[in-house]
Amino acid sequence: MRFGVSLFTVNIKYSLNWMRPARKGTDPSSLEDSLRWGQSLFCSVLRIMKTSELYYKLPEELIAQHPARRRDESRMLVLDRASGTMRIDVFGNVASYLESGDCMVLNDTRVIRARLKGVKPTGGKVEVFLLRETGPGEWDALVRPSAKVRPGTVVSFGEDVSAVVEEALPNGHRRVRFDDPDVIEKLENAGEIPLPPYIRRDHPDAADLTRYQTIYASKSGAVAAPTAGLHFTPEVFQALDDAQIRRALLTLHVGYGTFKPIKTETVEEHAVDSEEFVFLPESAELLNKTRAEGGRIVAVGTTATRVLETQYSDGSFHSGEGLTEKYIFPPYDFQAVDVLQTNFHLPKSSLLALVCAFAGREFVLEAYKLAVKEGFRFYSYGDVMLIL
Repeated sequence: MRFGVSLFTVNIKYSLNWMRPARKGTDPSSLEDSLRWGQSLFCSVLRIMKTSELYYKLPEELIAQHPARRRDESRMLVLDRASGTMRIDVFGNVASYLESGDCMVLNDTRVIRARLKGVKPTGGKVEVFLLRETGPGEWDALVRPSAKVRPGTVVSFGEDVSAVVEEALPNGHRRVRFDDPDVIEKLENAGEIPLPPYIRRDHPDAADLTRYQTIYASKSGAVAAPTAGLHFTPEVFQALDDAQIRRALLTLHVGYGTFKPIKTETVEEHAVDSEEFVFLPESAELLNKTRAEGGRIVAVGTTATRVLETQYSDGSFHSGEGLTEKYIFPPYDFQAVDVLQTNFHLPKSSLLALVCAFAGREFVLEAYKLAVKEGFRFYSYGDVMLIL
């Protein structure tokens, strides 16, 4: 059940006025303090999380600007929810924490070269950041400087790639229409890998072209990597195979909204952007078989988790495709996922809210505090957590 905080505020105002009639000379700030107290009490009673509860202090030098030397050399913080214990290891040993018959679920989306730098016929420079394909050759995009690009302007991104920037959309984005509906392949030459905003480099380097992709990425469409999967290597997959740990694939094209912070007072008031997914019948069948045989479902990343929780109902997984707006925050009763592998996320983010829902806010923030103390590397190119 979802509760409207704005309605609650109206009721609190009415109640406070009834208990303490307004009079000349009333200090407005005292009423505001009372409202804040009342809202805090309301959130506490109904277990609605305040966004401030997702804050933690992170030294800037721990934000990874480059990937680890080897993918599987990333450090791994293992959390055991049953015992409440933590252990530090390296990702190359992940198979030793899983059991024969478990199934890891991987997101096979591939990051496209979504950042394009072009020119108008007048010679003016334009940057286009592709967000989501809405039709053949048609994209929802960010355009800079948007105010100086009139609807109908043709922008060229090299010899054989051009697009028409059309009208502004309600969310401030622009519709961009390419002359070639299969433009993604051409972007390999015309565009740049869109590194996250907290990686402060002007341009991606040669390593980013491969390291900001998982080794199993195959379905083009994401503008951000499913970073929990960046740690896998052929050697890790071999160790998983030797331990008889299964693997299933799904696709969720990660959007730019993954970096959007929660700006509302309560976590519940926030909304996540919709993202396109595909969950094939063979994957649903394998996961249902895994559960039937007593194995655990190991979600690799928050993206895989959102699809799995979207497509689980009536005691089983169901294949499907479309858009998901699944937003997971405390309190939440997980049905589809038993173990979660995930990177370390930004404060006050929907991704951190999901992890807190899975393992408990206090336990997760205690783990983050330990990771900071031990000098773990954070965010997309950072280290990893395994939550049992």
